[in-house]
Formats: sequence, structure tokens, C-alpha cells
Amino acid sequence: MIAAIHYDIKPADLSRHLFDVTLSIEEPDHLGQQLWLPAWIPGSYLIRDFAKHLQWIEASDEDDTPIAVQKLGKARWQLAPCEGPVKVRYQVYAWDLSVRGSHLDETHGFFNGTSVFLAVAGQENEPVTLDIQPPVEAPHWQLATGLTRQSSAPWHFGRFSAQDYDALIDHPVEMGDFEVLSFEACGIPHHLVLTGHHYGDKERLKRDLAAICETQLQFFGAPYPFDEYWFLTMVTSDGYGGLEHRNSTALMIPRYLLNGKDYNDFLALCSHEYFHNWNVKRIKPQAFLPYQLERESHSIQLWAYEGITSYYDDLMLHRAGLIDAAEYLDRLATTLTRVARGPGRLVQSLADSSFDAWTKFYQQDENAPNAIVSYYTKGAIMALCLDLTLRLRSEHSLSLDDVMERLWEDFGRQCLGTDDTSHQRIAESLLGESLESFFNQALHGTEDLPVQKLLAALGVSLRFKPASDDNDTGGNPGKARSERLTLGAKLADADGGIKLLSVTHGSAADQAGLAAGDVIVAIDGLRARLGKLQTQLTAIGERPVEVHAFRRDELMTFDLTPQPAPLDTAVLEITDPDQLKGWLEL
Repeated sequence: MIAAIHYDIKPADLSRHLFDVTLSIEEPDHLGQQLWLPAWIPGSYLIRDFAKHLQWIEASDEDDTPIAVQKLGKARWQLAPCEGPVKVRYQVYAWDLSVRGSHLDETHGFFNGTSVFLAVAGQENEPVTLDIQPPVEAPHWQLATGLTRQSSAPWHFGRFSAQDYDALIDHPVEMGDFEVLSFEACGIPHHLVLTGHHYGDKERLKRDLAAICETQLQFFGAPYPFDEYWFLTMVTSDGYGGLEHRNSTALMIPRYLLNGKDYNDFLALCSHEYFHNWNVKRIKPQAFLPYQLERESHSIQLWAYEGITSYYDDLMLHRAGLIDAAEYLDRLATTLTRVARGPGRLVQSLADSSFDAWTKFYQQDENAPNAIVSYYTKGAIMALCLDLTLRLRSEHSLSLDDVMERLWEDFGRQCLGTDDTSHQRIAESLLGESLESFFNQALHGTEDLPVQKLLAALGVSLRFKPASDDNDTGGNPGKARSERLTLGAKLADADGGIKLLSVTHGSAADQAGLAAGDVIVAIDGLRARLGKLQTQLTAIGERPVEVHAFRRDELMTFDLTPQPAPLDTAVLEITDPDQLKGWLEL
């Protein structure tokens, strides 16, 4: 059965990366139907202006008589008045290899509905149907999506349906010669769809993902929010990311992540996106009910939706039995290190970081480390502190788990949005005492959170050491060299020297007057080479030297004194296993 609003999409030209879309509207506004396309996609808080990829658009009535189309704005159109059904045809350029837009070539096709499906203004709540056609050049391709299938067999192209426009755009689609690894978690079918060459252990992948999914399903409890789930995974050379949807996630991972030393990073990514099934897809801010997809939708609550999720993603790996307590603490130390290495944590509050995600977090420049803090990483540390605070004040009878359970029951299951104080109110009501001081400091202050004190009370010591080398992200005590000196800048190889990508406030480079974009060509009269920099700085020691650098095309001279590596690399060690029990199991 075809709904009154029906879409037809087909790959029109693989080599030119073009999708052809036809939108059929049975009962258009007789005064002139308006159409619009989202400017952003939920879960990724940046105006992306998907409309810029529309190649052309045209419309006609049921007799195929052309109907004029007027553009009202960058992502809104109006049809001339018409009695009876209309068809709107348009073409979309799809060359965004990411989890956010659409991509099409000879290897596969992928799209999110936000980038390809025009919304029918005034009829966004109406049910829709969708025909997805295979490319002429590759009729053997398979198709994977969480959309409700109305016709054809699983993994085939065919007809699908959605209850409204919001549901239509919340089910990404992958097509191509992919591999499917299916498993069950709590009786629910799950599918890991892998597009691209990989070396993963298939049985291990299914076993580990099943453990993660079962742990989270049991955490929130039945009835579960979906009856089938898809991990749509693009395996590429170096891409990385994920985006949550109501019964699926779109993932992009580096080729060797499925079998290398960083395999647990893949599991953590899956754990993160899966936790979003509850925390942001169903429990969500009032500002997202409904999503305002034509403009920015600000909220100071992103710390709760990304930060809490970031806290639980690794914790769920531990609870699922995939990593032990020591490895969990190593991963937590990496998060603490990321926060500690950004001077911006002392400048921007967590609430402001959430609110300004659209401009500051998603549009970072060379000064970002000095000016902003991530609501993912500091949000995860705030979640840790809230969890440990509740545990300690209640003698382990309460935890952040109880807050999440109440949020799910009171907001997620009821389809209600949280306000800016919902998390605090729930935590206080469970604990029976005020947490105002904690929330004010954590959300609106810029001082460091009391992580060290809270961890110590649970038998874990936290200390900060100098990084052993440029690859030291924390966790392992390592062998820090006290004589290690640094410039205090993010560096890259450049033609003829070393390019400064960013300069940390207070660092040696900053005090010398060097700036992002400068290319150092000589240090102390010797040619500057990134591979020899550490050796050269060690030989120089803590004394002033002349540095020559190009700023644009001008050669400039700076007086620089190398500084000892800062104490910004976190190390966590268990000091009292008995105190640790209840939070982590040994």
C-alpha cells in the first residue's frame, strides 16, 4: 500500500554520485505546497545545509503538466497552486563519506534521510512509504536499513514505510556488497553490517557485541525500545565516528580497528551508540521535542546526553566482562588526560560547552584547545563524579544507575523532555539531600572537578605525570623522563620545517610569541626537523635559543626556552581493592 506521501529513491549514476528522488504528494496544499530540507541531523550539532547538494528540482501534476517551483530560502521551496496530486523530482549529489550525509560510488551507497528527503510542510506527521531501487550498474547489491519493510525479502531493495517524517529520517540506509554478522541479545535480532575489506574475527565480534547489547538491555529493562537492531558499519582507511538512530547506528571505522591493539575502541564506539538508544533517542531535552531541523536548537544539557553516555560506554565493556577493572581504569585515565591537556577547561563551563556546540565545538579552530572544553570528555568526568558522589554519600545504596533508571521511567518511556535541572532534581530526590553545590560547580564553574578526592575514597589513586612521549595518552605509568622538554604546541611535518597547528597558552612556544600556522625552519641555528625535535630539545636544555620561523612568507626570529613536559597525563592505580567493590568488580 502506498501512503499519501510517497518517496522513490534510486542511485542514478554511481560514478557521478547522484541519487534521483521522486516525492509524490496525494493532497498538496491547494494554495501552493511548501517543501523543506533539514539543515542539520540529530546527534550532530552543526548546521550542514544539506540543501546545497540538490542539483535541480522540478514538479508536475498528475497529467504531467509542469508546476512552477519557487525557492523561498536556502532550504525551502514552494510549488505553484495546484488541485490534485503532484510529483516532485530532484537530484542529490552524494559524496560525503561520513555517518552524517550521503555517499554513492561504485563500491556502495549510503544515505541519511535528512540529506535526501524533502519534507512536506504541514504534513510532517503523516505516514509515508518509500521505494528504494537498486542501481542499474549493480543490480546484485544488498540493502540494510531499520525501516519497516513492506515488500521483498530481507537484505533486498523494495518498499518500506515510516510512521511520519521524523521516523523516515531516523533510519539510515546502506547498500552494496556488504557482509552481515547476525546475533541475538535478549532474544532481539541484531546485525553487524560491514561494508569494506576487514580482518575482524567474526565469531568474536558477534560474541562481544552480544555481551554489550545484553548488558545494556538488562540495565534499562523490558519492554525494550526496538525489536531489531542494525550496526551499519563502513570500514575505511582512516575514518572514525558514529551517529545514533532509533533502531540502528551508522558507524565509520579504520580498517584495522576490528583486529588490532585498539579493538576495544571499536567495542566502546558500539557501546556508546547503543547506549544512545535510551539516552538521547528517547530520554532527551525538551528543546528536541520536536527537533527544529531548519535552525539551531540550543541546549545546555548535551553534557548529560553525550557526557553520561561517554562515561557508560567503557563502563559497559567492564560490566559485560570484556575488560577488567585495571583496563577500565586505563581507559578512564585516557579521558582524564584529554581533559587535563586542554587549557580551555579553565575558560569554558560545561553548560556553555553544551550550548555553544554549534559554533565552538563543531567548528573548532587553531585556538580551540585554549578556549573550549569538550562536553563529551568533561561531561564523562562529571558523570563519574556524580556517580561516585552518590555512592559515597549513600554508602553504595545509590548510584548514577538509579538516576538513569528514573530518567528512563519518568521521561523516556513517557516521551517527555528533560529540563535543565531534571538530572539534579532526580539525584537529590533519590539521595534525600541537596547537590546544588556540586551541580553549580560542575556545570557552571571552570575549576577542575574533585576527581582525585572521590577516586581516593574508592581505593583508586590518581596522579598526573609528564607524557613519556607524543603517543602517551595516559593510563600506563610508563617511564616518564624528567628531562623531557617540549614546545607546548601541536606539530606537523611541513615542507622545509615544522608547522605549528596550535599553540598551548603558557607554553614555551606561546611565551616565545610563536603562533599557529608558523613554520619553524631552524632552532639554535640548526635545521628544524620533526623527527629530530625531541633529541634537539634535550640537547639544548632549559636555556633560551633563537628560533627562525616563517609566518606566511615572512621570516621571523623568536627567543624560545624549552620547558619541561607538563604534568597532564593521568595514571590510575588501585590502592584498596576492598573499597573498589561496588563500583568496579575485580
